[in-house]
Parts: sequence; structure tokens; C-alpha cells
Amino acid sequence: MSDLPEDISHDQYAVRLKKLTDLRAAGSDPFRAAVEQTHFSAEALAAYVDGQDNTVPVKVAGRLVVIRDMGKSHFVKILDQQGQLQLYLKKDVVGDEDYAAFKKLDLGDIIGASGPLFKSKTGEITVRVEKYTLVAKALRPLPEKWHGLTDAEQVYRQRYLDLIVNPESRARLMLRSRIVASLRHTLAARKFLEVETPVLENVAGGAAARPFVTHHNALGVDFFLRIALELRLKRLLVGGYDRVFELGRIFRNEGISRKHNPEFTMLEVYQAYSDFRGMMELVQALFAGVCRDVLGTTGIKHAASGQVINFAGEWREAKYRDLIRTETADPDWFKRSKAEKIARAEKLGLTVDPKWEDFEVTNEIFSKKIEPTLIQPTFVTHLPKELCPLAKFTPGDDSTLDVFELIIGGMEIAPAYSEQNDPLVQREMFEKQVGADQQKIDTDFLLALEHGMPPAGGMGVGIDRLCILLTGAESIRDVILFPSLRPGHAGAAAPQV
Repeated sequence: MSDLPEDISHDQYAVRLKKLTDLRAAGSDPFRAAVEQTHFSAEALAAYVDGQDNTVPVKVAGRLVVIRDMGKSHFVKILDQQGQLQLYLKKDVVGDEDYAAFKKLDLGDIIGASGPLFKSKTGEITVRVEKYTLVAKALRPLPEKWHGLTDAEQVYRQRYLDLIVNPESRARLMLRSRIVASLRHTLAARKFLEVETPVLENVAGGAAARPFVTHHNALGVDFFLRIALELRLKRLLVGGYDRVFELGRIFRNEGISRKHNPEFTMLEVYQAYSDFRGMMELVQALFAGVCRDVLGTTGIKHAASGQVINFAGEWREAKYRDLIRTETADPDWFKRSKAEKIARAEKLGLTVDPKWEDFEVTNEIFSKKIEPTLIQPTFVTHLPKELCPLAKFTPGDDSTLDVFELIIGGMEIAPAYSEQNDPLVQREMFEKQVGADQQKIDTDFLLALEHGMPPAGGMGVGIDRLCILLTGAESIRDVILFPSLRPGHAGAAAPQV
């Protein structure tokens, strides 16, 4: 698909281009540098005093999305960051010349307007325009009113049009910003420091994922785009930052699905002198803040299952092994041979690669058969040690870890650990993970650990998945402003003016 729309009416483009030429020939600037704006649309609506028409002056600006020509007057609506606002222009108020110029404006043009507020006969709060200014001429028309922007590829590729014409998409993506702001607010109130760490890394560490590779010309070396925030943030624990978090982009050169995008946003949080149970309390506080500040409710409907997810109730806690034993109906599952486990997994309808490790066969059952059924908030605890080389072993059981995966709506939303701070154990775990490929070990991180890292709880929250959950979106692409897409074909160059 072209980056420029193929179905545009060339006549409409030509007409608008002629209007632009005429404006410039008449000495008018159709692309102003600025216009004064005292109110957003919602603020203007709130500023109106009932029963006191034409007493509250406002200056507003936005894109023309509705135009109704009444002959000697116009009712129009503009769209700004907060929504739509109605304006009323009358010929004998703005003057013959300006009114004639206004009649030549098109849907999509951006204007500034000033005047007092009044309530129309239909009860709609409206700006009685005394003066207006064209500040940006739209050369291409908006999508048709009744058909809208319905092609999924175009929605993502031309997100700016999606935000203009699809109110649901606009509201969903604005809700994301408020969700992130709420998370930041809760963490700041708990004395966490927000930091920024490098996107370019010498070693792709902190997770098991395929990285993107790039080359730094000046240094003459290859770098990896980070696949996790963890190892940098733990260095800050060593340096005396006791409570630290980062909201950062992560890059993984892997598949695309309803729940996966090659670049995504993670919140990672580390708290010294805490553990994975401290992270349980923290994540519930974060969600409580979002429910209070953003959603205004503690229950949301899960679209796929129809269940109402209750964030205010007691969150379930279940051990990983107990869930596996229940699903397989085998209390001795963890005593079985790999061959027996493969046979049982295949009876459950799963496709298993015989080359997989024993723990991978078990985890396939968890991810395909158990995780999708966990709709209400559930802490799945004490995962096998093979699944995470960065966490502490469970006291008294060195085959499992002091970790949890928070599952809500059938998706992993937040994993958390009691962080491993023993440098010798950490080195051993890294070596087992990478095998003979020793260059994949972050030796600088191990050096930092040898200087002493306090005990800590650490947690990651997938912001995109959290937004899918809280907004009822169907796909991760619906909660990312500009999701990763295959490049479109080069479009034809626009005519020069």
C-alpha cells in the first residue's frame, strides 16, 4: 500500500490547491505561525455560565470537522485535543469580506476563532464568532463521513486520520496517556526516581530474545537495541538508587501478533530491601491508582470472555506447579520423564518439539492451556528456575524461584522477582543460559554485582498489554500510536505550488 492514499479525488485536490494559490495571490498567509488559544473545547464548555449568554469570551482553535451553511450564517464544529466545539458565524458580525472567505473553507482546514459563549436553540454551548483566522489549509480531504477510515492497514499507516475521524480510537489512545501518567504519579508518591538508560547496548541482556543489531560508525562497533531495562536499572541499585523506575521502549526482533509488536513499552521498577511479595503490593497499588484516577471504576468487562474483571477484590495467588498438576490431572507430573510429558501434552492437543527441554514442554502447557483461562487477576508464583536466570531461588527449594507472573484477561501483564544479588550464583546462572556463547554474558553487570547490590524486588509491567486490557482493544496495534508496519510503496510526489 502506498504511503499516500490512492483513492483521493484529484479534482478535490486540485480545487483546494487553487484555493491555496488564490489566498497567496491575495496576500493572505494560509499557514500561520501561531494563533492565540485561551481554552480547549472542554474548557470552553465548562466556562459557560448557565443563563448568561454572550458574557464569557474565549479564544479557541481546531480543525473544521462539521460545516452547516445556513445562508447568511454558519454552524460549524472544530476538533481539538479535548473534543469538538460548536461555533456560530453570522455574516453581519464578522463582515461581508470575512464571511465570503469563510464560505470558501473546507472540511479539514484549521482555524482560530474568538467570541463569547452562548447556548443555541438546541441547547448546545456555542462560540459566537466575532473574528476567525485560517491558520492551516488542508489540501487533502478527510475520509468520507459515512464510510470513515475503515481499512485496517490505512488506520495504522495514517494514524493521524484515524485520530481525526474515529472517536473510539482517539479516546483509546488518549486513555493510554492518562494510564501512563497515573502510574508515574503513584510511583513518585512512593519515592521512586524515574531514570533513563541507554537504548544501544554492547550486550543484549536481561531477557531471552533476539535483538536488533545496528552499527555505530564513529566507534566502529555493532550495538544491540535493548531487549530489557533490567541490567542497567540494577546497576543503579548498586549505586545507591534505592527506588528506581523507567518507562522505556524495548526492541525484540521477533514475531508480530495480537499481543506482540517488535517495539513496545515496558515499565520496570526496582525497590531495594523488598522482594517479590513487595512487588505484589506495589502492582495492586498501581492498578488501584489507575482505577481511581483514569477509569473511575474497579471493574471492567473483558471482551473475549464477557467476565467483569474485578480489581478491587482479593487477587488470587496460585503456584505454577499446582496449576500444571490440575491441568494435566497428574499429581506426579514433575516426576515424569520428558517422553511421558510430551505424550500427555500431545493428548491435550499441543504440538511439541521433541528437541525441547523438559521445562519447555511443561511451560507450553501453561502458556497454551492455563494462561488463557486466567481472566481475574492471578499471581502465578514459584516458577521453575530454568525460566528466569535473574531471580532468587525459593528458600528450601532450589528448583523454583521467588517470582510471580501476574496474569489478567488471559495475558501476562507483569512478571516480578526477588532479585538475585549473589554475583557467584548470578554468573553460574548466566553461564547455564548461554552455554558456550560466553560473549553474551554481561560481564560489566557481574562486576557491578561484585561491589554489592542490596536485596530487591523488581517488576516489569507491559504498558501495551495493560492498555489492551483496560481499553478493551482487540490488538496491540490499537493501543500503539504508530505500530510497526511493512514499508508502503513510494507515493507520487505532490504538485509544487
